[in-house]
Amino acid sequence: MNRIIYSGTGLALLLCAFLVFTVLNNLLFSSLRLDLTENKLYTLSSGSRQIIESIDEPINIYFFFSEKASADLTGLRTYAKRVEELLQEYEFYADGKILLHLVNPEPFSEAEDQAAEFGLQSVPVNNAGEELYFGLTGTNALDDVATIEFFQPDKEEFLEYEISKLLYNLTSPVKPVIGLMSGLKIRGDMDMRTFQSTPPWVVMSQIEQLFEVRDVDLTVTEIPVDISILMMVHPKSLAESTLRAVDQFVLGGGRLVVFIDPLAEMDRPQNNPMMFPEPASQVSELNQLLSAWGLTMRENSILGDAQAALTVSAGASGGTIRHLAILGMSEANLSQQELITASLETINVATAGILDEIEDRTTTISPLIYSSTYAMPMDATQFQFLMDPADLLKGFNATGETYLVAARISGPANTAFPDDGSEESEQNTRLLNSDNINVIVFADTDLLADRMWVQVQNFFGQRIATPWANNGDLVINLLDNFGGSAALIGVRSRGRFTRPFEVVQNLRREAESRNLEKANELQMRLTETEQKLSELEENRKEKSLITLSPEQAQAINEFQEQKLEIRKQLREVRHQLDKDIEDLGSTLKFINIALIPILLTIALLVLNFVARSARNSRS
Repeated sequence: MNRIIYSGTGLALLLCAFLVFTVLNNLLFSSLRLDLTENKLYTLSSGSRQIIESIDEPINIYFFFSEKASADLTGLRTYAKRVEELLQEYEFYADGKILLHLVNPEPFSEAEDQAAEFGLQSVPVNNAGEELYFGLTGTNALDDVATIEFFQPDKEEFLEYEISKLLYNLTSPVKPVIGLMSGLKIRGDMDMRTFQSTPPWVVMSQIEQLFEVRDVDLTVTEIPVDISILMMVHPKSLAESTLRAVDQFVLGGGRLVVFIDPLAEMDRPQNNPMMFPEPASQVSELNQLLSAWGLTMRENSILGDAQAALTVSAGASGGTIRHLAILGMSEANLSQQELITASLETINVATAGILDEIEDRTTTISPLIYSSTYAMPMDATQFQFLMDPADLLKGFNATGETYLVAARISGPANTAFPDDGSEESEQNTRLLNSDNINVIVFADTDLLADRMWVQVQNFFGQRIATPWANNGDLVINLLDNFGGSAALIGVRSRGRFTRPFEVVQNLRREAESRNLEKANELQMRLTETEQKLSELEENRKEKSLITLSPEQAQAINEFQEQKLEIRKQLREVRHQLDKDIEDLGSTLKFINIALIPILLTIALLVLNFVARSARNSRS
């Protein structure tokens, strides 16, 4: 009886001690953080912390998640918990500058009306018409609103960036100023054939909706101080004074976006687009500057890629053919580590150049767009008078290398003009280096043209643009990324919260490879057997034989038996993959369900035996 009382009292004391420890832990150690995840998923990056520190007035953020509608969506609920915990980390680090509100927008509630008012996107989840909300809205003291319409699980790597970007937009609501220095009439022009104005390119119309755009003359000797992003399109034969201005702009912290081209197809005479201009007039480059920052565009070279080639008219021969220099860059050609390209599907380019990295450089070159291995450099002169794209196939021989079409330049850099002969007073004010520059270079200008990515129709006097590629999204993404603070640019993609079963995936790939090879071999044998049977049958018909000879009959029987045996082996091979996966699953289940408990039980029995032996020896 006493043992029962003592055991009950001991359990009660342990329970009380646990509750006291929990309360003290929450009161005294709530500010301590220990992130043991591989990619530090719950630790804010330095860029996010800089943005939080810049907040002057409290910001309210409302996290909307439909608990009831997501009851059967286990994976989504897990990701929602990940978002909530990261938001709580923001709130904790902000120390009162961020106020987090968790909202469950139930059907026909005020919370649902609020979600709709903020512009959050709802998703139907069942036939009953239930709508799922999974988004974020932030408001500041000036009643500015920023919204993430829906958190997409497939963009989990960019979760911190999206949240930090929302906070940055609320702390810096003023639109960044973009300076446009263009050798092409990208903002519209006068058509000399009809004497009517031509509309701006669609990409510029989209940029002007989100940013303030100012024209910068190609002969400028100083970039205006209020310009935060300089966008250079097809710069040709710039004066050294202009190059110096761009150099100082970049070293001073300005962001530069460059579109250069070894053969700009949009740079043709307006009065006769079919007229071939001088080759030099279609070439633009900025190698005098770029080489100082670790990158150059290869001269007189155009990228040809058999795998990415798009289908065009075959010219005089009629029909269609794949054009080796008009390329559709898919996800396999777009960097999945860079925010501006990771969510895109297709970028179309035409007669694009090739960027080469300089070995002895201080900067970091991050690829954005690159070719497949079925590519090779092609001489730009053969495109000047090209009439039939089929001519490009002659002599094409892929090198097996990948070639760079677009890249980001970052890190420490020096000026391209260390000694420019300026007056001594000016020398003292010139920047000779920078700890971190931000430059993005594209070796193509045609990707901005409407014909490469969008179809424009006139609907009762209104231009309706229907994109069929992501060229416009690419430009908006990079300007949006560059338009943020240096802290926001520094927030890169993070690791994924969900971890795949790599052992299972590796086993699946190995089994698929092994079984596919065996299946192909059996399929070839089966085809050969069926062909021999067909030949015997045709031979009998040609000779008008009603019956077969004993030798022919025996051969047919052997082939029939062989055919059945091959089919049986083929079925077994195709079932082997599932069997390997099931065996691995059974092994994992045994380890988790049976083996570990058995080992723990044995360990406890051994410890108990050792303890009893020790007590018996003392007694």
